[in-house]
Amino acid sequence: MPLLQGKTVIVSGVGAGLGHEVAAAVVAEGGNAVLGARTEANLAKTADRLDPEGARTAYRTTDITDEAQCAALAGLAVERFGRVDALVQVAALDSHFGGLQDADFAAWANVLDVNLLGSLRMARACLPALKERGGSVVLIGTQSSVAAPSQVRQAAYAASKGALTSAMYSLARELGPLRIRVNTVQPGWMWGPPVQAYVALTARAEGVPEDEVKRRLTARMALPDLATDGDVAQACVFLASDRARSITGQSLLVNAGELMR
Repeated sequence: MPLLQGKTVIVSGVGAGLGHEVAAAVVAEGGNAVLGARTEANLAKTADRLDPEGARTAYRTTDITDEAQCAALAGLAVERFGRVDALVQVAALDSHFGGLQDADFAAWANVLDVNLLGSLRMARACLPALKERGGSVVLIGTQSSVAAPSQVRQAAYAASKGALTSAMYSLARELGPLRIRVNTVQPGWMWGPPVQAYVALTARAEGVPEDEVKRRLTARMALPDLATDGDVAQACVFLASDRARSITGQSLLVNAGELMR
């Protein structure tokens, strides 16, 4: 039986990368996918591609800094499919670069509002429906929140995701008696649109082949290939499913063995 047969999963942050892959994996595993993102065109494109007849997808524009919009997305899932079994919280802001010495704390506050508080807003919006039969909340962290990043300086992003992982442990304890599991997936380098763009830009700037940039990245990994967005999505779908019914309060690195702990 497919992992998510008969289940309804909310996926926030459905764009061209991980969010799209999670939505695709939910549908492929027999689930209903309720999609949220700030850009309606991305939502419509994804829903049409995954479910042309519209029988197992629904979507609504959602900004996770807006509590009412989070509640509306959760409400859409209940209205359309009668239940919420899982949330995979992908939506995030990762475009702020730099460290402490040149920090713009207003920009940091924005990153924290989206990545930490926004994720918690979305999770809380799903609680009334999740309480009915139990379920799963899958948060997306980052390897750089548990180890110093070796390539890109994103202190604000790492701090926000580290705080989210810390919150996850408390949420798992708080919500466990309600049979709601809470876990974090921590991706490393993911071969998808953002990393593809990074590799292309770095290769162009340094005048080297793209394969050389990729070789540098994979040289630090136990496995010879970068994890893909799809690989991370499969981990999310597993944690959202009943096969992970006894897994909560865990931080799962999906990184081809670049960091082990």
